[in-house]
Amino acid sequence: MADREAETSAISGQPNKITMDFDPPKKPKINKYAFTCALLATMTSVLLGYDIGVMSGALIYIKGDLKISDIQVEILAGIINLYSLIGSWAAGRASDWIGRRYTILVAQAIFFAGAILMGFATNYAFLMVGRFVAGIGVGYACMIAPVYTAEISPASTRGFLTSFFEVFVNLGILLGYVSNYVCSKLPTHLGWRVMLGVGAVPAVILASVVLWMPESPRWLVMQGRLGDAKRVLDKTSDSVEEAQIRLADIKEAAGIPENLTDDVVQVPKRSHGEGVWKELIVHPTPSVRHILIASVGIHFFQQCSGIDSVVLYSPRIFEKAGITSSDNKLLATVAVGFTKTMFILVATFLFDKIGRRPLILSSVAGMIFSLATLGFGLTVIDRYDQKITWAMGLSIAMLLAFVAFFSIGMGPSPVVYSSEIFPLKLRAQGTSMGMAANRLTSGVISMTFISLYKGITIGGAFFLYAGVALVSWFFFYYVLPETQGRTLEDMEGLFGNLKWNFPKNKNKEVSNGDGPNGQVQLGSKYVKVFG
Repeated sequence: MADREAETSAISGQPNKITMDFDPPKKPKINKYAFTCALLATMTSVLLGYDIGVMSGALIYIKGDLKISDIQVEILAGIINLYSLIGSWAAGRASDWIGRRYTILVAQAIFFAGAILMGFATNYAFLMVGRFVAGIGVGYACMIAPVYTAEISPASTRGFLTSFFEVFVNLGILLGYVSNYVCSKLPTHLGWRVMLGVGAVPAVILASVVLWMPESPRWLVMQGRLGDAKRVLDKTSDSVEEAQIRLADIKEAAGIPENLTDDVVQVPKRSHGEGVWKELIVHPTPSVRHILIASVGIHFFQQCSGIDSVVLYSPRIFEKAGITSSDNKLLATVAVGFTKTMFILVATFLFDKIGRRPLILSSVAGMIFSLATLGFGLTVIDRYDQKITWAMGLSIAMLLAFVAFFSIGMGPSPVVYSSEIFPLKLRAQGTSMGMAANRLTSGVISMTFISLYKGITIGGAFFLYAGVALVSWFFFYYVLPETQGRTLEDMEGLFGNLKWNFPKNKNKEVSNGDGPNGQVQLGSKYVKVFG
């Protein structure tokens, strides 16, 4: 047998092959500097998560203390999402003017002021002013954190690092739930004010660490500061070669000639956002139009699934499911926050391993099942006066299953996906449009949930959300291309065909002699072959 193998090798003219020849290249280790920068930037999303989580419990006490109606409760809960639209729009322009890093600092300062105002609110109108200011800060943070993280991260770990945004949203929600439970022991008039005012603390902590972060290399290139950009890229890339390639790609995207290598160069005159809207909306190319539809669509369908209804009104949902004690309802909401946080951590390790599309599609499929089953369980409970134990258990289990399925894919995907697909000159404004769609949809959903379930029953509301999730699955299947492992400058080439599907056979991307040393190329990997 060995002689036959040696003979075959001699005839083919190829050296003996060993298993190592077929081993894929080792994946680079996580860049610690990029990891730290992404961690600090995405921690700003704690502000959004804390506000959502803490408001769910604070509403119980605000309604009793300020004597407000259910309509006022809905408006108070959801209006911050509409206010954040202003912040998202302003952050897109500010980040091009003053840089990504200082825009993060502005977000902290604005939210700090909003939290203080809410904590000292004496009536409903005063509280709404605080919500307005806090909403501006939330909008700033939601737009700028994923943009900065995507621009600082190497392609190999961009999905992992950008998904930190949703991790900290969920951590903020969990902290808000815990704050609700702890502060529920205080007098009613004091408890909800402490719950809301404590949100100023993380804003101060986060603002103090922002100045230690480097500026985005892409923003630096847009200012002509090539020397500074190169130093940041050298620290945040997996290799020197990758840093050089990233710099060359960014220079090309910014319109800087390749032969300009000085530390500071003259950048072709451009506007600070003016004219970008024309390229995005009025006269977009087919690829930019596809990118915009994908970005706005993924943000829209994320919120239409009803996740904010669950997070904001979980005490009411648990009450409908049969939990009547205030302490038990708040404890159950802590379980929701814990589940969301645990499963989002799982998602962060899967984005760069199995890709965006498989996570999104499997996540939405699980959401459809859990929402429909939750609707069934709540309908059974609603139709009988006596306690239906199995229906209670089913409803609670499906509520937790829904947030788990959501967190493992649909939760982090919009931020990861939309922050990486826009061309450089359209990235800030394009990402802000996606986030604006997210906040607008969230505001509508959260400000109509009580009226919705009173109109079509609590079970009917979740059947409706399940139907929307089903529509979203088909949207994602046909509209979203896979972006795993692509550089930010390569993204535009993936779009332009709205009937996207996976390549039928990636192994057909073969060109004899394209690889080194007589190898052939399969996708992006080189493999030795016999003969």
